[in-house]
Amino acid sequence: MATRHVRQAIVISCEHGGNAVPARYRSLFAAHRAALESHRGYDRGALAMARELAAAFAAPLATTTTTRLLIDTNRSVGHPQLYSGVTRGVNAVLRKELLDQHYLPHRGRVEGLVMRAIAKGQAALHLSCHSFTARFDGVERTADVGLLYDPARGKEAALCAAWQRQLRILAPALRVRRNYPYLGKTDGFTTWFRRRHPGGVYLGIELELNQATMVSARARTRRAQIIEALARALAER
Repeated sequence: MATRHVRQAIVISCEHGGNAVPARYRSLFAAHRAALESHRGYDRGALAMARELAAAFAAPLATTTTTRLLIDTNRSVGHPQLYSGVTRGVNAVLRKELLDQHYLPHRGRVEGLVMRAIAKGQAALHLSCHSFTARFDGVERTADVGLLYDPARGKEAALCAAWQRQLRILAPALRVRRNYPYLGKTDGFTTWFRRRHPGGVYLGIELELNQATMVSARARTRRAQIIEALARALAER
């Protein structure tokens, strides 16, 4: 795949790339194997998307493959879902250990990449890659791709509108929705960054893939279409 050249400094992250449990904590998960293998344990397909985006745009990539059921690196400290039902009840010393060893290092890596771009006088475009289960609480999700952003940030909104438009041209069968199945302005890593940096120097987009339709035999082709559509959207700016 040819490397894409863009004016922004792109930073790619994947907060829920795997469901690994370090040996020290395995006893906690003895009765939770099914949860580890489900959408609650990790974002299936998100890591492949993140890696291909990074390769296509020659962008730095920060990922974590430790299960989100230990500690969720996409949640802010103090959020009720920072720790899962498995780890919420452990003692304070162990919770701090999870924070120090499995949360702060990933957040720090991404923050360092964003700050490096800003220090160079560039705008940082942070693409945080995730995926979602096709059915949640008995309700079918009606999108293959979700583009999450803060509507109050004009540059984020414009980029996602252009990205959606290009995907409709390149892959008209794909259902692409903005701020679905979640709202881009709710708690998350990109929201945390927005509180610290104005829209002129930081753009945060969460890319969400439907696990049923985007993690399949045609997934590689679809990921390539997402990348090409983004390249075209960026070229419009």
